Amino acid sequence: LKAWSDGTHGCIFMWLLRQCMEQRPGLSLYPGAGVKSEVDRRGRARVDGVLAPRGHFKGHGEWSDPDGILMAVEITARHPDTNRRRRVDKPIGYAEANIPVYLLIDRDDKTTTVYSKPGSGRYRQAVSHPWGATVVLPFPVDVTLSTEKLKDYAH
Repeated sequence: LKAWSDGTHGCIFMWLLRQCMEQRPGLSLYPGAGVKSEVDRRGRARVDGVLAPRGHFKGHGEWSDPDGILMAVEITARHPDTNRRRRVDKPIGYAEANIPVYLLIDRDDKTTTVYSKPGSGRYRQAVSHPWGATVVLPFPVDVTLSTEKLKDYAH
């Protein structure tokens, strides 16, 4: 599994996991999933989390096809490559893999950005919300996030 960059990263992941599981009990938020994607041009990406039906990855190897994944999730860390990887490369790679929703929880900007409507290798919609706002994750995710708690994790 992909190691969390720090304890705050883990707290944010658990905050998201709880909201997803409460609203969509038939889904699971899988941490550190390996997904076949051209994010890094090597044909694969290690994702902070992916939302998929319970049991979706049963029988899969280390790198799974993106079919059936409803959402990819990334949480920024204090690494120099964060801007390029999570804000530029990953949205392109996840859109090319046709993952319906990409959620970026940005600890630097204190925003939550929802990318949706993948097509032609890009997400056609990206909406950023400040921490504290209510964030609606579109179909097929269909989860509404109350992001007020994220303010507790600001650095």
